[in-house]
Amino acid sequence: MEGIGLISLLAAASFAGAGVVRLYPALIEHLCQGTAEPDAGICQTTGNKEVQADLARVVSTNAGRLAVLADGIGKKNTGQVCAQIAMDTILDQYEPYQVLNNPNYLFKTAFYEANRRIQATLGERWGGVSLGVAFMNQTHLYYALAGNIRIALFRHGELIPLSKGQTLDVLAEEAWKEGKISRQEAVWSMEEHRMWNYLGMNGFHEIELCSRPIQLKPKDTVFMATSGIFEELSWSEMEDILAGPGSLQERADAMICAAERKESVQKENGSVIIF
Repeated sequence: MEGIGLISLLAAASFAGAGVVRLYPALIEHLCQGTAEPDAGICQTTGNKEVQADLARVVSTNAGRLAVLADGIGKKNTGQVCAQIAMDTILDQYEPYQVLNNPNYLFKTAFYEANRRIQATLGERWGGVSLGVAFMNQTHLYYALAGNIRIALFRHGELIPLSKGQTLDVLAEEAWKEGKISRQEAVWSMEEHRMWNYLGMNGFHEIELCSRPIQLKPKDTVFMATSGIFEELSWSEMEDILAGPGSLQERADAMICAAERKESVQKENGSVIIF
């Protein structure tokens, strides 16, 4: 009963994103960084949603390279506002660094500041944002996330998952491994993909951090995506596109086009960053 209580409590604290869905023609919006960021690809689609509430950015400084992917949550323009606050907060906190020796400290302080700003802006409205951040210096990769963003490493033709995501199925699996719930209770929850944590929620929890820095190898590529991509494409489909020809921007475009071709009735906003 203790396990069932845990899952019930988590389910009550989570949400099912509800927005206005209209079957508009899909729009592909290219956000190429141009000559300023030649080794990056960014592309987005609105899916079947009326509003694009994703934001994606890659910036390079003396400290290293930072990629930020925000997936706004909320009706009308609420998700857009939350995503913009999160993006601005991360970039503002990162900008002063000439050398970044402790990325996890930056992640923690920036995420909690973004959460505070979002809650102050929302007031009584419901909304928030899933946020994923990846930082790369000359030798290592670090990442952090709140909510449901996929972060992976593409190495030697293989797409290696890094992030787990903060959804109920992941939480149930971890609770089972720790002996807090039974295997059957975990199985019952494995199809439950609702988020139990995101920026802007009451009772915001700890963010997901990489347990240790990931040592980079030549030609390593970082891949980040929102739900409009990884819910439409299988892992092998994304892997095949990343292994394909063309620049990183062309592969990002191909990823979006492949998601657009899927016949799902309700497609979420989709964004991808490859760098």
